[in-house]
Amino acid sequence: MTSPILALLGLILATAGAELSSRIVRTKYGELSGVIVTLDRNLEGVEVFRGVPYASPPTGSLRFMPPVSGALWHGVKVADKFGPVCSQKLPEINDKMPKGRAEYLKRLLPYLKNQSEDCLYLNIYAPVQGNPFPPFTWPKVDVDIYN
Repeated sequence: MTSPILALLGLILATAGAELSSRIVRTKYGELSGVIVTLDRNLEGVEVFRGVPYASPPTGSLRFMPPVSGALWHGVKVADKFGPVCSQKLPEINDKMPKGRAEYLKRLLPYLKNQSEDCLYLNIYAPVQGNPFPPFTWPKVDVDIYN
């Protein structure tokens, strides 16, 4: 894995140092407020919007259909929790796998246990307001890489 990917995984798994953001972002679906995540290293904070719906839940008549635009919401949606992941078989941790992979999976498993057909959510990462760099969006892609 390359360093940028490891840094992003660190941001995804980092929960210490998170506080509610004072910035409210307007989207065509409604207003969002994320959290600011800071790491222990000398890195600038990142504004994170977790579990932002990008389509209507693919349940009922929408099951196995292309995504349909999401519903509007009123008020400010606090985007501080990851959305559910798509249903998948959880990896089995055993003594045969490398120690580093086993430790990584132990940290990741709590996030994989929240599974649902309603899994069309984005996790959006952007520099804290005032930073000149453009936002980076990490779309949620569920791929079974364990088997």
